[in-house]
This record gives sequence, C-alpha cells and structure tokens, in this order.
Amino acid sequence: MSENPFEALSAPTGEERDGTAAEKAFRSEKPQRVKRFYRGASASANEAGDFVVLLDSRPLRTPGKAIVRLPTESLAALVAAEWEAQAVEVDPATMPLTRLVNAAIDGVEGNVAPVRDEMIRYAGSDLLCYRADEPEGLVAMQMAAWDPILAWAETALGARFVLAAGVMPVEQSEGAIAAVDRALPQAPALLVAALQSLTTLTGSVLVTLALHHGRIGFDEAWNAAHIDEDWNIRLWGADREAAERRRFREAEARAAAAVVTSLRGNAQGSGKTRAAGE
Repeated sequence: MSENPFEALSAPTGEERDGTAAEKAFRSEKPQRVKRFYRGASASANEAGDFVVLLDSRPLRTPGKAIVRLPTESLAALVAAEWEAQAVEVDPATMPLTRLVNAAIDGVEGNVAPVRDEMIRYAGSDLLCYRADEPEGLVAMQMAAWDPILAWAETALGARFVLAAGVMPVEQSEGAIAAVDRALPQAPALLVAALQSLTTLTGSVLVTLALHHGRIGFDEAWNAAHIDEDWNIRLWGADREAAERRRFREAEARAAAAVVTSLRGNAQGSGKTRAAGE
C-alpha cells in the first residue's frame, strides 16, 4: 500500500508523483508545496448528516489517512475554498483551516485531555493579568481592552483573577483555575483544537473563552492580544519580518475563530455538535 494519504485523491491524469510528498507537506513545521493533483474542490453532504470535502469526486483525507468529515456545511465550504484557491502548486502555508482540521482529527481526537491541560495552564499566567505601570497611554489601553474581559470572566465564569504590574509572577487562586477548567469544552476535538490554537496565538485563555462564549468578536480578541505590540509599533514603527509573521498568525487565528463561531451556531441550532472526523 502506498504511503501517500492523498493517493486516492489524484486527478485522473495518470501523472506520477512522489508517494510521500503530500503527507510530508502537511506534517512539516515548514510546509512544502506540492503540485496540484486535482481539478476542483467542493463541499458535499453525506448520508451520516455531516459534510465532506471532495477533490474532484473523492473525499479529502488527512495525512493520517482519515476522511475529513466536518459538522457544518460552512466549515466544509471554507476548507474546500482553501483547496480550490490553490494554483499550480498546493501550498499548505496558505491553508490554515485545512491544517487545523488535520491536527484535530489526527492529533487531538483521542488526546483531548492534555490539550485542555495546556490551555488551563495559561490561566495561571494569562496575558490579561500582567499590566504595565507606565507609560500612562499603554496603561489606559490595557485597561480599556482587558478589564471588560476580566469582569465578564468573574461574572459569567465565576473566575476572579489577581493582577500584577510588570513581569513578576502572581499566583492565581485554585477557584479561578477551576472555573476556567469548567468553562473549557471537552468535545468535539475540532473545537478543542481551535480553542487551543487561539489560546497559544493570543497568549490568553480568557480572551479565547470570551470569544468562544460570544462576549467578543475576532477583531476585538486579536486587538486585545496585541496591545503591547501595537504600542511599540506606534513608538518605533513596524518591522517587516515581524509584520509578516503577525499576518501569518492572524490567518491561523481567523481559521480557528471560524471553527469556534461555526460550531457555536451549530450547537445552538441543533443542540449537539458532531466531531470532525467522527
């Protein structure tokens, strides 16, 4: 049997490709481009009630060879759009949602507990709890963006956090940590993966939870996570390489937020959510 998880998805041209190229491309920390091997991509409902992505007439698979099954039509359409947008070569770096879905199915499914534990650890040193004591403008920006989220966390989650000036660590209460634990979902794997991605990209599980619960939107969340960085840009200007990294990270975060928003709407509409790949 070929090691290439995309073998069944080849365009019907008969053209030979490296048997492991596509798999390596999506597993690499620095994704490599591979030649486009399909004519078109589309989303399609299946008999199980979820949605698949078709490359030509064959279902998209993860690097682990699982068929990609998504719980909402909107997510399937977004994944299909990433594949359809590829030109002569498939560039995984431009496909953040596909990579997130792959990670959820191949990595997070069956391993949710350690992923949640990583997010819970953020509560002990959340970005929102560490404040500048000067300059006055930065202090005001942090208060305006962060205090409403902390107030929401206390009211909605029962989590009261202690603030600190500077970078000296401050210990949070067991009750606050436990409240974050209760607020984080345990399923489906795709949602947990998306929340974990947002937490690491923003540096704040509280920002992530506020987005997850609909308290804030993506732009507000992303801006809140970059108060300090934006302040420094105002003072010193933007670095081109840093700006490029930030754009890449924002694309990753937007993909994760799209999952969170779609699954929240699906759960409200149906009372339950299927796991990706289920």
